[in-house]
Amino acid sequence: MKGRVILNIISKLREEEFRTLIFAIISGIFLAISFFGKFSNQILDPAWFAIILCGTPIVYGAIKGLVKAFDVTADVLVAIALIAALFIGEYFAAGEVAFIMQIGKVLEDYTAGKSSKSLNALIKLTPQKATRRTELGEEEILATQLEKGDILLVRPGQAIPVDGKVIRGSTSVNQAVMTGESVPVYRTAGDEVYQGTINLEGVIDIEATHVGEDSSLKKMIRLVEEAENNQAPIVRIADRWARILVPVALGCAVLIYILTKDIYRAVTALVVFCPCSLILATPTAMVAAIGNATKKGILIKSGAAVEALGKIDTLVMDKTGTLTYGNLEVEEIHIFDSDSDRNKVISMIASAEKFSEHPIGKAVTKYSENLGIKVKDPEDFKIHIGKGVVAQVDGHEIFIGEKVIEQEIINKEKNTYDLMKQMQDKGKTVLPFSIDGRVVGIITITDMIRIDAKKSIEEIRKYGELNIVMMTGDNLAVANSIAQVAGITDIHASLLPEDKVNLIKKLNTEGHKVGMLGDGVNDAPALATASIGIVMGAIGSDVAIETADIALMGDEIGKLPFLLELSQKTNRRIIANIVLSMIINFGSIILAGFGLLTPVTAALVHNFGSVFVVLNSSLLLKYNGIKKPKEEMEVYL
Repeated sequence: MKGRVILNIISKLREEEFRTLIFAIISGIFLAISFFGKFSNQILDPAWFAIILCGTPIVYGAIKGLVKAFDVTADVLVAIALIAALFIGEYFAAGEVAFIMQIGKVLEDYTAGKSSKSLNALIKLTPQKATRRTELGEEEILATQLEKGDILLVRPGQAIPVDGKVIRGSTSVNQAVMTGESVPVYRTAGDEVYQGTINLEGVIDIEATHVGEDSSLKKMIRLVEEAENNQAPIVRIADRWARILVPVALGCAVLIYILTKDIYRAVTALVVFCPCSLILATPTAMVAAIGNATKKGILIKSGAAVEALGKIDTLVMDKTGTLTYGNLEVEEIHIFDSDSDRNKVISMIASAEKFSEHPIGKAVTKYSENLGIKVKDPEDFKIHIGKGVVAQVDGHEIFIGEKVIEQEIINKEKNTYDLMKQMQDKGKTVLPFSIDGRVVGIITITDMIRIDAKKSIEEIRKYGELNIVMMTGDNLAVANSIAQVAGITDIHASLLPEDKVNLIKKLNTEGHKVGMLGDGVNDAPALATASIGIVMGAIGSDVAIETADIALMGDEIGKLPFLLELSQKTNRRIIANIVLSMIINFGSIILAGFGLLTPVTAALVHNFGSVFVVLNSSLLLKYNGIKKPKEEMEVYL
């Protein structure tokens, strides 16, 4: 048992993040012993543990960067200060500088890194086998063996193995994986189908048109991969300033030495000028922001995500499952004859749909049950794929669906067609129904908009002054109906995943910083292409969650305004940290120049600056999104 524990520890030590944390803990312990045990200026000073464990990688990295590419980073300045402190025998000061740098790295490791499991999730959607028709009969082969022009048999419930064209049969296909459409689409001879979509009902023959790497699903995988590879990692602010800080620090140290002829004062200046607090400015604020968001049910995967979100000027939102709930519901059942028994009519049509597996049929049945109206078993039931239902209930013949009811019967009922057209123009799915050869009414189906969608968008606009864009795979009529309620005017409809990516790329090329809010697999490439991807977590597909940078785990779009405020506040807090740390550093240099600080006291002052940054950042943990009076003038203390 002990041997296994030891092996596990050794295995974990091979992981850089775990090793960094362990070295920081050990170094902190021995630095405390050094400080309280008064071992300073002795070769056996416990501070050597911190110098070796934390300082060696810094010096090695600084030398390596300078030799290979003359890359001047913050590590160069730290290495100079560390070596200078060792040169004059100030081991605690050297160890403290190395230790603070190690703490910064621990925090960076914690907040950095983005999951790349999205590609694996997409790959799992790719069908592995297919049934090919040949002159000798049917044969089951690997999907990778398919060729353009092959004729394939696809049974109900199976995933369509390639992009193709239906040549025989008809069915309903769940295309949510590609288009995000909430309603299955009717497909018959001549219609296109996509790889990875699900054949719901009928048996169809399709001709393969795009196979292998040319398929729509493979293209989606490539889009996600390219977008993730093109995302640059967050750059430490200290490194951005390093090319300025290094010569300034060296110049100050040299000037102090020339004026005072005191090497201790010069080394003290180098110690206090180390950018440790500057390095901590970003990761500590990120950790606090991420912790705060987590408590409110928002998963932020990296510090880079917080930084990027605070800088967006355009927010692109998917419709289905994002602005809407993604569940079909009966909005209303219109019965033309006011003298009819409404409950009896609803019972009859719900009973007619009872055996239907179609989402619309289930929505009708659920509507009746929610009203407390009894749903019976029909005496006879037949589904016409992509057209509607024919059933017999209590001896009455019931037809549901425009395509199963003869047009002349629809025309007999005055204003039926006009009402249907009016509802369809509003983005509703409309189903006329007839009883015993007479149209009795229509059912309107809708994907309900989220209750807090409009209010959230108003708050986002008010606070962030963002340009809000809606894009969807649904048709323009449906898109317009949702956009009007939500208060969005910039609408892009009937988009495939590739079209969504192209829209994001277009906005990027126009100079916009784009955030993308979505939920489905079809949103994954767009989520990865945007500067920041946000997913509605609980209903979002695994691939979308893994691709996105942020997940709203409770599917509450109302948390988006808080998230935007938190990210912008975090960026402002980072700037405040940087400004304050630089003030402390330059003030300490002046004190060092006058001999008011020694290397040890300089290390303590330097440590105070770092602690101040950590405490200032920790205030973000309690930020609740409620604006205070004159918030724009607040002081970060």
